[in-house]
Amino acid sequence: MNLGKKIRLERIIKRNDGRTILVPMDHGVSMGRVEGLIDMRETVNDLAEGGVDAVLMHKGLIRCGHRASGKDVGLIMHLSASTDLSPSPNSKTIVGSVEEAIRIGADAVSVHVNLGDPNEAEMLSAFGAIAEKCDLWGMPLLAMVYARGPKIPNSYAPEAVAHCARIGTELGADVVKVSYTGDVESFADVVSCCCVPVLIAGGPRMDSTRDILQMVFDSLRAGGSGISIGRNVFQHPRRRELVKALRMIVHEDATVEQALEIVGE
Repeated sequence: MNLGKKIRLERIIKRNDGRTILVPMDHGVSMGRVEGLIDMRETVNDLAEGGVDAVLMHKGLIRCGHRASGKDVGLIMHLSASTDLSPSPNSKTIVGSVEEAIRIGADAVSVHVNLGDPNEAEMLSAFGAIAEKCDLWGMPLLAMVYARGPKIPNSYAPEAVAHCARIGTELGADVVKVSYTGDVESFADVVSCCCVPVLIAGGPRMDSTRDILQMVFDSLRAGGSGISIGRNVFQHPRRRELVKALRMIVHEDATVEQALEIVGE
């Protein structure tokens, strides 16, 4: 691996255990006004104090909230965008560049691809071009890859998620983010087809803190390298404590019961 890429990647993924707690906060472009992402300085401060390893944002929000507290966190600049107002909300377009991320001071960049969308070809092309630029500049690349399209009945199906993970690996991502398949055995099959770290997404908003922690615990048992969970973290009523609990599971190999004590549930 390129030395610059290796150095930057260690600001996001802990070198001692190869795991990470990442919180994406790119939802405002897609959804507009989002609970938990109004006062970005407060949110980033809470997440940093809780102990996240990195946050992910679009370029405009970085100036509003990144590194707002005494604790430093890794920074990933997201390069893909679409809105829920579009007739094709799953068709992502590139709205930034690797060079721009370097100027801002990001430690990595991320792209989003939805397999099965009518504009899949354009998203794959953009992914490939970004991967080439990342290798040129020594910038780590996180690929968020999901199966979302008219031919896909279940985007959480193990074979669909495994295909997503494999696409991310084959096209040059240094870290891949995919949906969790729901159980340890099937997710272990997903991880086994990749030679880069695999993170789980949080999916829809969950009402149970235990369910969130159990999902994370099980994904690690399957060989996953951590999490990239947004709404289920930044919209949690006790998000600082939740991050501390997640840190216990991801970086300290705690049980779900031990972690729940931190949240007070």
